Amino acid sequence: MTNWSLSDVLMSMHYEVEGELAKARTVLKHPGTKGDASQAVWVDLFNRYLPRRYVCASVHVADSAGHFSDQIDVAIYDRQYSPFILSFKGQQIVPAESVYAVFEAKQTVNSTLIKYAKRKAGSVRRLTRTSLPIPTANGMAAPKKLEPILAGVLALDSDWRPALGNPFRKSLGAIASASSLDMGCVAAHGWFGRLDDDYTIYAGPHSVSRFIFELIARLQSVATVPMIDVRSYARWLDK
Repeated sequence: MTNWSLSDVLMSMHYEVEGELAKARTVLKHPGTKGDASQAVWVDLFNRYLPRRYVCASVHVADSAGHFSDQIDVAIYDRQYSPFILSFKGQQIVPAESVYAVFEAKQTVNSTLIKYAKRKAGSVRRLTRTSLPIPTANGMAAPKKLEPILAGVLALDSDWRPALGNPFRKSLGAIASASSLDMGCVAAHGWFGRLDDDYTIYAGPHSVSRFIFELIARLQSVATVPMIDVRSYARWLDK
């Protein structure tokens, strides 16, 4: 017989992240430094636990029309099929076609963070994404339908009490807007996700582990990114 416990293994992911976020809050006093550390905790988590086809980093997103997004705290994008536009000294610019999800990460979730995250989401979703026909063994397949880019927030705590109660739900606002949020995690309290025309809010323990599984499930439903028209980006070399 084995002494392993799958329950214990999965719960350890949550305790690890919650502990690191709490440490950043306690030890780091400068707000900017504290925010950077919180962001780094989530980036490290996703790079360790998401399948290797994904990569996570703080980025700017660009499109083939020459437009750029705001700076994105935590972006999940394709590792396998999409080229970098720029990677230099920790500054990364990735093509819009490669992006699966974007999150704003801070120590505490509140109405200001929700509004900020919505604005960031809109700055990415407004970008142009190309999608070419796909060569296969049976001939050319139709271009992949562009899937919505996921957006959300990541935090340790909440300024609201109860943490994920009606004021929190109200702040999420309209579901159908281009800047609406899809999901997020407040490590000390729970997680939320958009489902059809409403939000499901889970307020309870081990929220990070539960959120990670839900995130992976949603990424699986998207499958792969579209086949990017790399020549549309190369044209900018002649400008």
